[in-house]
Amino acid sequence: MNIGISGSYGGLNLGDEAILQSIIMKLEEDLDASIRVFSRNPEDTLERHRVDRAIDVRRLSVKEILPEIEELDLFILGGGGILYDSEINHYLREVKLARDRGIPVMLYGIGAGPLRKSSSQKLLRDSLGENTVITVRDRNSQKVLEGLGIETEIHVTADPALLLPSENLENEVPEIVHMDKKRKIVGFSVREPGGAAPGINEDVYHDILANAADYIIDRLDADILFIPMESNKRDQQHSHAVISLMQKPQHATVLKGKYTPGQLLSIMDRFSFAVGMRLHFLILAALKSIPLVGLPYSPKVEHFLEELGLVIPPMRLVNSGRLIAYIDSFWDKKAEIRRTIKKKIPELQARAGENHRILMDFIRSGFKSGGL
Repeated sequence: MNIGISGSYGGLNLGDEAILQSIIMKLEEDLDASIRVFSRNPEDTLERHRVDRAIDVRRLSVKEILPEIEELDLFILGGGGILYDSEINHYLREVKLARDRGIPVMLYGIGAGPLRKSSSQKLLRDSLGENTVITVRDRNSQKVLEGLGIETEIHVTADPALLLPSENLENEVPEIVHMDKKRKIVGFSVREPGGAAPGINEDVYHDILANAADYIIDRLDADILFIPMESNKRDQQHSHAVISLMQKPQHATVLKGKYTPGQLLSIMDRFSFAVGMRLHFLILAALKSIPLVGLPYSPKVEHFLEELGLVIPPMRLVNSGRLIAYIDSFWDKKAEIRRTIKKKIPELQARAGENHRILMDFIRSGFKSGGL
């Protein structure tokens, strides 16, 4: 089979690369397939993943991309939170081209919203139809799509990255090597404002995280390691901005090397606790059963924390004192939280595996979505 996969790939977001790695891993288990990825950075995609081709999707015109689409037996969009107003045009272009040519389409473990523009809503409705299967990673995405009048059945699963395996580190991590072996390590994650996070006020959250980091340094006798999930963009800048506001910046550093998502899992073996904004940082921490506090800047983060039983108010309602109170409470309950996460993760992984099962049922049915 010729299978095309498109999403936020090649952009050096390690959460998205974890999703793609997990999708490819499951496909390889059950299919003899030629896989091509529609990527924003084909060279990076070919370096990271075992795929046959990578197409520079953002550079090519419709006329140039059509031959790549027409050779496909199946087109997969996803996963990740890619269906929102400022980006939806980019991601649905190939979906619509495939659908118009009778090529079966699967939306695979996606996140949806916010979709407030009528043009975005119409484009989504026009891009879906017969021979289409949809799985979403959370109930909020299901509600968003149902609210737009999408008639195709929407299956609620979980994020494909929950199936990511650990990978061995080739060398020791310099930032950890230079830390005091007697002190704990706490992982931190930030993210930049943007289309996927329109409500973030960086001046406010920088100050909140700086205060929380200083508290953790004293309370837990710990050092802070910031993990940039988008290392080539602004995660590093925002991490350094938080450190610049800390009273004890000598106990904080930013991870600088180039690592795979699976290698990040191995790095997290050293963490005693985690505080983060980015969804996939929190997913990776949970895969290691690390007690964590998340900052829910969007419904996707709120939903994941609810799944773990670690409910925290939306970020707009959190100040320094409130965040520190949660950190203090969760640290005191760390053994209980670790047990809870260990219990919850297998359930979430089973649901994440449903994405692939539904895909295989779609293929075996002859691409008849009604046969699932």
